[in-house]
Amino acid sequence: MMIRLTLFLLFLAIAPANAQSVLFDFDSAPLFTPFPLDVTSGPLTAHLSATGQGYSIQRADTLGFTPAGFAGNSIYPSSVFSADLLIGFSAVLTDFSIMFAPEEYACDSSATMRVTAYLGTTLVATATASAPNPGTWPTGVLSIAAPQGFDNVVVHYDSPPPTGGDWGPVFMADNMIVTANLDVIFNDGFE
Repeated sequence: MMIRLTLFLLFLAIAPANAQSVLFDFDSAPLFTPFPLDVTSGPLTAHLSATGQGYSIQRADTLGFTPAGFAGNSIYPSSVFSADLLIGFSAVLTDFSIMFAPEEYACDSSATMRVTAYLGTTLVATATASAPNPGTWPTGVLSIAAPQGFDNVVVHYDSPPPTGGDWGPVFMADNMIVTANLDVIFNDGFE
């Protein structure tokens, strides 16, 4: 990890940033594949893993409906028990966002989701979001920006809907958009 941090600081000092936004829609990921899984979009690879019983790639309409904004394949929980989504990247990022849909049924409020960004194991920043229009599997966008850069994130179900209701501590995810500094590409695998 120290080598990555040193390379990152060196590139910041001597090279202009070659930033590029990259969309991961998971449609090219192999259907029904459990994590860990590597997915590539353009010049960037994301290593998807999880805590607990994890996630897999499933069709967005697996439940018989599709959450707003979702399409094709998505990240789907492998159980009804909470699990963190862990994502490592092959380049340093400055921005990250992912669409999420928490398990909720006609709730009056929505869960709080959290993303925490790290450079190696060093905490960089954290942010939260809730779906703006509660209901049944409502859709929101969780995002974080950190100009100093990060190479991995943890997406976490932080807290249930404050007004209660019928909910579970799991979520689906789709359409991850990241801004990568392509001057700092890691080819030595993920930590």
